[in-house]
Amino acid sequence: MEPYATADQVWAGGLIFARIGAVLMMLPGVGESYVPPRIRLALALSVSLVLWPVVAGALPGLPASVGGMAGWIIREVITGLMIGALLRAFMIALSTAGEVVSLQTTLSFSQTANPMQAQPGTTLSAFLMLLGTTLIFATNTHHLFIAGLVGSYELIAPARPLMTEDFVTLAIRTVADSFALGVQLAAPVIVFALVFNLASGLVARVMPAFQIFFAAAPLSVILGLSVFALSLGVVGTVFIDRYRALARIFAGGAGG
Repeated sequence: MEPYATADQVWAGGLIFARIGAVLMMLPGVGESYVPPRIRLALALSVSLVLWPVVAGALPGLPASVGGMAGWIIREVITGLMIGALLRAFMIALSTAGEVVSLQTTLSFSQTANPMQAQPGTTLSAFLMLLGTTLIFATNTHHLFIAGLVGSYELIAPARPLMTEDFVTLAIRTVADSFALGVQLAAPVIVFALVFNLASGLVARVMPAFQIFFAAAPLSVILGLSVFALSLGVVGTVFIDRYRALARIFAGGAGG
């Protein structure tokens, strides 16, 4: 046994790190800007070393040219970004739900710095994004991420052609499903707002002299937030179930 790593071993470790590092850069919770780069780098290196004995057999040999090495590394980085982008794109559901609830409760003007996004958003949207990230780690869904990293080498093996068309199809379906899920998560508040606005309109028609806006505005906020708070348990359960189903798409390769 050699006391040092051979060129083939260094190549295999670097190729694994290219995919793992790209995935971890996009994962919710781990790949956020508030996580120190040293922590993310150390985690990527640790996971790469752990997965090296498991997936080393699926990796190509050391190319003879620098161009071939660069081509393989770029391919693995793109593959990792594709996987991470899909897992992050599903978080749009919580952002959409927060924006819809904010609009229905007249709180859309309340903007705050969202640590999960690159731009400010509504306070409720930022709250739901943080809630979703907390649920991912509290329910051990992040364990599926590790299984998905192993399964990705069977689902998207380095020796096979890059499945660009399948990724585009899955990405479009994921974004569409996440937007639809966001509207479904906000459905209780949407129903409340519809009923409340109809009732306010009827009162305004029956009593034109009554300033319905001054009475309806605070009630809309209080009752809307009450409905939102009562539905938080269902919102978290439905979201984490759907998110785990998405993570199992990649983790299924490890089980097979």
